[in-house]
Amino acid sequence: MALIWVIALAKLLFHIYFNNRYGYFRDEFDYIACANHLAWGFVDQPPLVPFMARISLLVLGDSLRAIRFLPALASSLLVVQTAFIAREFGGHRFALLLSAITIVVAPQYLSNASLLGTNCLEPNLWMGCAYFAILAVNRNDPRYWLWFGIIAGLGLQEKYSIALFGFGIVIGLLLCAQRRFFLNRWIWLGGLAAFLIFLPNLLWNLHYDWPFVQLMRNIRADGRDVVLPAGQYFFQQTLLVNPLTAPIWVTGLFALLISERFKPFRFLGWSYLVCYSAFFTLHGKNYYLAPIYPMLLAAGAVMIDSALAGPRLKWLKPAIAVLLLVNGAYLMPIVVPVLPPEAFINYMKYLPFKLPVMEHAHARATLPQWYSDQFGWEEVVAETAAAWNGIPASERSDCAIFAQDYGQAGAIDFLGRKYSLPPALSGHQTWFLWGPRGYSGNCIIVLDDTRENLEQLFQHVEYVGASKDNPYALERNIDVFICRGAKFGTLAQLWPSLKHWR
Repeated sequence: MALIWVIALAKLLFHIYFNNRYGYFRDEFDYIACANHLAWGFVDQPPLVPFMARISLLVLGDSLRAIRFLPALASSLLVVQTAFIAREFGGHRFALLLSAITIVVAPQYLSNASLLGTNCLEPNLWMGCAYFAILAVNRNDPRYWLWFGIIAGLGLQEKYSIALFGFGIVIGLLLCAQRRFFLNRWIWLGGLAAFLIFLPNLLWNLHYDWPFVQLMRNIRADGRDVVLPAGQYFFQQTLLVNPLTAPIWVTGLFALLISERFKPFRFLGWSYLVCYSAFFTLHGKNYYLAPIYPMLLAAGAVMIDSALAGPRLKWLKPAIAVLLLVNGAYLMPIVVPVLPPEAFINYMKYLPFKLPVMEHAHARATLPQWYSDQFGWEEVVAETAAAWNGIPASERSDCAIFAQDYGQAGAIDFLGRKYSLPPALSGHQTWFLWGPRGYSGNCIIVLDDTRENLEQLFQHVEYVGASKDNPYALERNIDVFICRGAKFGTLAQLWPSLKHWR
């Protein structure tokens, strides 16, 4: 395990070094804004990541490296978690090392370490649950199910999809001999612990009429996400964790399902089938299933280690490790900004596959969305500041800035501080719940709208300009208007119609 910790530390230092290469990601503005408005829930997420971001902001500051330290740390610890799982599966030295390498080279976990978001902690929490479930079986100690419940409750406060993993575990237990655990009070106490930890967010959702459910329903109605056929969905699963690791995790899955050696852990194999079937049937994005693969990789590493135990095959062990590391280095620029944008564009031409597009709107970007949404925000805020500077000082106390989405609003809130801009208003996601904040509506700087729409709401509409074009940005040439003389009464009266949860 000492070597595993060294690998994890090297991974952490690697991400800290490269995590400031481009700019702030769209979603990071959202998490930072929510961190400054802590609550028991938000429209598009539970509260744990904003809470952790708040601590990070207070302790480390708000530089790119600072806000991405938590993701880098979590992804590095996942290396150790996976090795621990491999050890509980009965793995020896090479099995632990191989399982750690598979996490190091997996594009999804590299990406998780490079951006602040709910994805960054999700694999740690899923595998925390899996680890305590494995301990309950290995130690024949049902008290570990209490810890399973505690981690599951924290997971529900981080991202709701862990509920499906928990459901898969329950189905798996019921289908296997480990159903005996349901006759013991500890597994029920674990369920109670998960419920109590999740309860504040549940009550928050109830109070606001289930915002996250409304959001998901609206996204589906809009047809925003790309729906993948069965073959493409499976292929993109292999891309998430590196195509060369697919034989390892597929081996791990079959081992969990049919191997006598892994019979005590068969419920984990069933949990994967449940999660895979549910996400595919519900048209979930390809990365929704990513948190479950470390346990499959650990099981596969144990099986491969055993298969190569003979003296004639031992040479394959270092060969496999080197091959994975070389391939991981080749694919690394896809998710870690080690290349300048122009060099990355040239690099994409030589990839043997097309990078996945998860939303139809992302197809227009020059760079993949996880990179393109790190560009253009400085230009948007600078043009907004130009409009703000055109407002007389006597009018500024009642002049609001209205953005169309959380990316624009969050960028103004965060990057606009150096221009002395006030926090933005928006009807998008949680900004809608934060309301009009006392502005009358008689003077508003509006982003990303049309003159025709605005002239229906205001007596005077002045076009200020468009944000300077950034060739790498997803959002480009954002129009900025100064609007005066509200025709709609007060902004508080108009506000309910501005709700935009999509």
